[in-house]
Amino acid sequence: MILRLHLETDGTAPPDSLWSRMKADPQYAPEHLALEAVRRLGPEAAEWAARTRAERPGLTPDELAALAVKRFTTLARLSGALSGVAGLPGAVADVGVLAWTQARMVLHLAAAYGVDPAATERATDLLVLQGVHKVAATARTALGVAAGRERAGRLFSDGQGGTVLKLSLRLARMAGVRAGRKVFAKVVPGAGVILGTWVNSAATKSLAKRSQEHFRNGWGGFVVRR
Repeated sequence: MILRLHLETDGTAPPDSLWSRMKADPQYAPEHLALEAVRRLGPEAAEWAARTRAERPGLTPDELAALAVKRFTTLARLSGALSGVAGLPGAVADVGVLAWTQARMVLHLAAAYGVDPAATERATDLLVLQGVHKVAATARTALGVAAGRERAGRLFSDGQGGTVLKLSLRLARMAGVRAGRKVFAKVVPGAGVILGTWVNSAATKSLAKRSQEHFRNGWGGFVVRR
């Protein structure tokens, strides 16, 4: 609760409607997040890039990208520290917040390199860059399934007992963290803050590097997380 209330004040946390969709359909949680991120955050990223270029016309794409990386790595550290304080419930929320923050960063990086962050193909970029799918074709298929389920309103879960765990594992994979180690370490007083901060920061920096290479090189190929 502490984590959600703090981060929702500046729009950093996923919207409640997205949380509801992901909880109802945890198997496709990353796809739902990617689709919603492009819809909600793509225009924001485009506006940020245009405004920053107007204010600082001498910035190169790499310099503009560096501003985004610094901003969102800081946000990732903050969410990790807060979830460490909040304990296990905070850890479950944190992986969703982290995945959302990272998606926001990737879309800002796309805008920094002159790639339309609001284009539907950015959802595919998100899923491959974040390691949910290895190739774009598979990501597009999964996005199509998730979008169809969203439109039809047929969102199923396999029982309340397994839904939260499945959701946290799927989002943790998307965010580039090892869910088991991170989640359970947070029940150790003090250790969770340090671990959450470090893990979130490392995963976000790694994603930033892959994303910059992808968009800088004309987004013709992917640098897949190993």
